[in-house]
Amino acid sequence: MTDAIRIGRRSFVIGGATIGAGLVVGLEIPFGSTSATGAEAAPEINAWVVVKPDDTVVIRIARSEMGQGTLTGLAQLVAEELDCDWSKVTTEHPTPGQSAARNRPWGDFNTGGSRGIRSSQDYVRKGGAIARAMLIQAAANDWKVPAGECTVEKGVISHAASGRSTTYGKVADAAAKLTPPADAPLKDPRDWKIAGKSLKRLDTADKTTGKMVYGADVTLPGMLNAAIKDCPVFGGRMASYDASKIAGFKGVKKVVRVGDTAVAVVADTWWHAKTALDALPIVWDEGPNAKVSSAETAKWLAEGLHDSQPAVTGNQNGAARAAIAAAPKTIEAVYGYPHQNHAALEPLNATVLYTPDKCEVWTGTQNGEAAFGAVVEASGLPPEKCDVHKMMIGGGFGRRLFTDSIKQAVLVAKQLPGTPVKLLWSREEDMTHGKYHPVTQCRLVGCFDANNNLTGLHMRISGQSILATVRPEAIKNGVDPVVFQGLTSTGDAQLGYDVPNLLVEHAMRNPPVPPGFWRGVNINQNAIYLECFMDELAHAAGEDPVAFRRKLMGKHPKHLAVLDAVAERIGWGKPAPEGRHRGVAVYMGFGSYVAAAAEVSVTDGDKIKIHRIVAATDPGYAVNPAQIERQIAGSFVYGLSALFHGGITVKNGRVEQENFDSYDSLRLKDMPKVESIVMPSGGFWGGVGEPTICVAAPAVLNAYFAATGKRIRSVPLKDSNITFL
Repeated sequence: MTDAIRIGRRSFVIGGATIGAGLVVGLEIPFGSTSATGAEAAPEINAWVVVKPDDTVVIRIARSEMGQGTLTGLAQLVAEELDCDWSKVTTEHPTPGQSAARNRPWGDFNTGGSRGIRSSQDYVRKGGAIARAMLIQAAANDWKVPAGECTVEKGVISHAASGRSTTYGKVADAAAKLTPPADAPLKDPRDWKIAGKSLKRLDTADKTTGKMVYGADVTLPGMLNAAIKDCPVFGGRMASYDASKIAGFKGVKKVVRVGDTAVAVVADTWWHAKTALDALPIVWDEGPNAKVSSAETAKWLAEGLHDSQPAVTGNQNGAARAAIAAAPKTIEAVYGYPHQNHAALEPLNATVLYTPDKCEVWTGTQNGEAAFGAVVEASGLPPEKCDVHKMMIGGGFGRRLFTDSIKQAVLVAKQLPGTPVKLLWSREEDMTHGKYHPVTQCRLVGCFDANNNLTGLHMRISGQSILATVRPEAIKNGVDPVVFQGLTSTGDAQLGYDVPNLLVEHAMRNPPVPPGFWRGVNINQNAIYLECFMDELAHAAGEDPVAFRRKLMGKHPKHLAVLDAVAERIGWGKPAPEGRHRGVAVYMGFGSYVAAAAEVSVTDGDKIKIHRIVAATDPGYAVNPAQIERQIAGSFVYGLSALFHGGITVKNGRVEQENFDSYDSLRLKDMPKVESIVMPSGGFWGGVGEPTICVAAPAVLNAYFAATGKRIRSVPLKDSNITFL
């Protein structure tokens, strides 16, 4: 999500690394530095591009791939500037150990907050452009002609005046010996031939044939398997266990303590390890949180909604309290959003080979550098003796930004030096020891003048702060900026309405349930709070919900554009098919402008069928429009699953939902048709994977009100006995 998950031991003392033969090309980027390799001192060059003699182009991708398409998108951007043959492109991941050894030439490995492309597009494109310039220069030098007279297309360099041509593979060695230019001009996106196109993903074939290796698939010679149990109560510890009770269990090799809170069983197979672990007598010291419950947390958060309680301001203009106090008409509502689990299909896992001289880890991680730092810390070895091999991720959603399972795996493997050990969390462990979507409540008050014009809005959020736990130094004057996503006047998640008197506050209240970055983070609940209340305000004013919003969007043309797009596509203003009703929502998150319009029918007041959802997004630039459409649909699966089925509850300090039988997901039969409108307006780079998730739920909730006249102000809908038809 952010750089909140940081690498440990920043000062690396590591020698140069040999990256291999062929053309290795890169550039200096702001967070890189210079060093020396070999006998000659020279600027350390980023290894973005490798050109093999057979013209194969290997593009190195530092960001993680977890189904969102970043691997293909970044490769498209590099290949576009390189002007290579896309059919000859392959990719590989550098390791964070290699990156550290080369003074971080690949930059940030963090893949969260929909930043995989948008925060690296500039320097990866420059990597491709500089490589192209060097390849052309090598050919020009051979031909003794000006480089400006040469052209390239699909990796073939030509000199029209002499009729000569060559390929990237033939000049790669010569190009690698050249001094890279300080810079190279980037193409105008209007001239893109590879980027901006709906090309097939590079990883699809291996996934569909089963060739793709995920972290859970890793197998090493002589490998053992480990299952683990951590204290089921947040903040608790492990008091003791009796290993003698499972001494005769099949395949068991060792029982090991893992830190102060957990115990693991190591066996020849994972099932043998888990079977023995389930039979292991363990005494837990449950600590001070043994009586914590969601019900008590809800009461505590509700107290924070009162103006008498301390709060910090995230956005303010005018005098909202005074306007509300003097208004002839006010509307008030309280909304709530629960903890949510990431529930990735692949449980957390890591395979570790530890010796006193080396610690290597194979794992799926959203932040290779954070994982590397965790390995260095847990192993106790210097950075040059550690590395992390990034595997394909079977679902991340923010959970794999954290490194708790990686640290555990290293601690287990340290107790079996020389033997590779794979630690795989059970589904129950994965569900009950997550980093959960923060729980919040929100009280909203709006006021009107005598002509039903909105004159004031007061939003007061009470609840959890992610940064207070994972990055407390980012809290300035008590303000967690992430809490106010989509509700501020600046940044990459701006409020799209102008209200004469506005006050947005946060009363920070942190229960002991550990929070984390969950796909979409705080735009999920903030969009429900704001967009459902906007519908309430429109209803109170006697206005059409779209027309009401439009009046407040005069200074926000990009918000308005996506709203108009979905309204037009859904047929807003025209009669819906008989028995169907519509709702809309519009928001901004992660640099992109998004909107949704839902068309639903409701039977018996509690059975919903979503017939259509139209989604529009303006991400500035669209690197792969087809992939954006898939990301929109996928985000709606996630958002609607949370709306209908989600919700993590705590009783006696423990998470109650232990598996998919109690934490369900959207089924195929219930998934609505998603009609995507990708409308990049240019001039900025927005995210794709997370922004649209937030508008699905409020659009459906507003359509439900249109159908029934009933407002649902808390999630999940299963708690209100509302299900799919």
